[in-house]
Order: sequence, then structure tokens, then C-alpha cells
Amino acid sequence: MIDETNTETADLREETAEAAPEVAEHDRTAELENQLAEAKQQVLYAQAEIQNVRRRTEKETQDARAYAATSFARDILSVSDNLSRALQAIPADLREDDRLKGLVTGLEATGREVESVFGRHGITKVAAMGEQLDPNKHQAMMEVPSDAAPGTIVTEMQAGYMIKDRLLRPALVGVAKKPD
Repeated sequence: MIDETNTETADLREETAEAAPEVAEHDRTAELENQLAEAKQQVLYAQAEIQNVRRRTEKETQDARAYAATSFARDILSVSDNLSRALQAIPADLREDDRLKGLVTGLEATGREVESVFGRHGITKVAAMGEQLDPNKHQAMMEVPSDAAPGTIVTEMQAGYMIKDRLLRPALVGVAKKPD
């Protein structure tokens, strides 16, 4: 009887030993498949991240090109303002004087050229007079009693400018209010 038990135990061990490589191989295959799926997922995430970084970099590069002159443009606006003030300060009778006519013509031509350069670089004036106050484009400096609808711009003290779609400088304006 002991011999039979030993034989049965030996047979059972042989069956288990034969089955074990299949189970071990199946477990190993499943583990490798999981690792492969995980690696594929990580590759997809990495590719998506690279694409996002590339898009972000392209956008930043485009913005840098489009708005690189912003600081310089702000500085040139004060020169343009002073040129305009100088032209406005010349009385009409002196404009017709033959001795100053060339100077006035030269200043006017310079003013037109400055506006032309602004236009070529995407710098445009902000519309103000008669418009409703837009805090994104206008800065109200005072309220003026007027028959115009409240909130309408009735005075422009300094022109505002945009560079492409961004505000370069707000227009300084006076806004209508109801008369007292």
C-alpha cells in the first residue's frame, strides 16, 4: 500500500511538473503583454507631449515675431505725438509764410511717413470719437456734460494704438455724462 501511495504521489508530481512549464509560460506571456501595452501607452503619451510642446513653441515663436517691436513702437508713439503737437501748434498764418512753408511741408510729410510705417508693421489707431467707452481700448480721463449718450467719447486727448490684435496704448478720452 505504501508502494501504491508513493507511486501515485510520484505520478502526481510528474503531472504537476509537466503542467508547470505551461502555466509559467502563460503567466510570463501575460506579463510581457501587459508590459508591452504599458510601453505602447507611454510612447503615445510621449508623442502627444512632444506634439503639444511643438505647437506651443510655434505659437510662442509667431507671437515673438509679431510683437517683438512692441516696446520700440511704444517709444516711437511719443515721437509721433510730439510731431503732431508741433504741427498743430503752428498758426494758420505762419503755415502760409513762404519762409516756413517748406518746414511745415516737411513736418507733414514726416508725419505721413510715420503713419505709413506704423501701418506696415500692423500698428493702427484706436477709434475713439463718437464711440462708446471700451475699457479694453480707452482710458477715461474725465467726464464732460454733454447731450451725447452717457458713456460716449466726446473728447480725445491722446490717440490710442493697437499692434495687430493687442493694445499698444489706450486712447485717453473724455466721456459724456448727463448735463447737471
